[in-house]
Amino acid sequence: MDGGSWKELPKVKLQRKNRLRALSLGAVAVTGVLTLTACGSDDTSGGASGTSDSSAPASKIDCGDAKGQLLADGSSAQKNAIDAWVKQYQTACKDVVINYKGSGSGAGITAFTQGQVAFAGSDSALKPEEVTASKEVCTDGQGIDLPMVGGPIAVGYNVPGVDNLVLDAKTLALIFDSKISNWNDAAIKALNPDAELPDLKIQAFHRSDESGTTDNFTKYLIAAAPDQWKYEGGKAWQAKGGQSAQGSSGVAQGVTDTKGAISYMELSYAKDGISTVDVKTDAAEPVKATVENATKAISEAKVVGTGKDLALELNYKPTAEGAYPITLVTYEIVCDKGNKADTLPATKSFLTYIASEDGQALLSEAGYAPMPPEIITKVRTTISELS
Repeated sequence: MDGGSWKELPKVKLQRKNRLRALSLGAVAVTGVLTLTACGSDDTSGGASGTSDSSAPASKIDCGDAKGQLLADGSSAQKNAIDAWVKQYQTACKDVVINYKGSGSGAGITAFTQGQVAFAGSDSALKPEEVTASKEVCTDGQGIDLPMVGGPIAVGYNVPGVDNLVLDAKTLALIFDSKISNWNDAAIKALNPDAELPDLKIQAFHRSDESGTTDNFTKYLIAAAPDQWKYEGGKAWQAKGGQSAQGSSGVAQGVTDTKGAISYMELSYAKDGISTVDVKTDAAEPVKATVENATKAISEAKVVGTGKDLALELNYKPTAEGAYPITLVTYEIVCDKGNKADTLPATKSFLTYIASEDGQALLSEAGYAPMPPEIITKVRTTISELS
């Protein structure tokens, strides 16, 4: 199997390895090699900074009858969280090897509906046609959405001499639609009167792969700047122009390496010198991309799924002070019934851990937002009933 299309660039791998090394301080040392990505990749990186004092001790993780290899694929936005979780889980459950290939939400859903993985990660809930397709692999059941990881979609930029930048939805829409092409444009100046904006071409990066991050970012533009963003949205990027890169790590690397660059990415990728935009909303002050500010917005989400499906409807136009408007929720997609007998014990055991208080506590340290209590309680109940 060729992993070349999704392996991270060396610089990003090194940066993320350094962060996971920090995460592992104080945790039980893992012996041997943890295989975290498919096809034998040595990428065991994570996105946290600091130590993991609240991560679950091995004794608190219930392995049950879990054993063997658990294959999964999907959202690259949650990969830093998955890597951190896997490190803790495999320390406790040494008979399980979890192999998460974070090749994008679209690829993950395709792999799930084709029966290639035990579960998938997606930053967008299943579409009706994807639910229908899942019934072919979920015996007497169907795929369901379990919201597990939240966080802000940061807008990262690389503009020399500009450490603080404010943009609103209208300006972002025009930038990513190639209608604003220079950093000293009058619209950007109006929002940043005190900044020394250079005469520098804007290099807007978008995802080349189908991505739930793209879906959520464009949902924000559609909701908050409908007159400027005329595209219908979805996992595939639709606007013309700009540059493309594979995965969250790819666009982050593009911003790091390119003067004048800007892109959207999950917050844990906006590290190592990437500055992030403060977003102007209808609130009095522009809002920074932080886990806490994203949680304020995600707390307004509503469960719109039916039955055991827990798909959420997010509010992309919050008015509360400090509520960051560009958020995403990553779902773990699994069969409600008809999971394969050989992977069901490991699937339930791992999902039970990541939905637990200890698993969710690890998210904040890794740059993500835990699910609100009223939502994660429902997730825990649903996981316990998987069959």
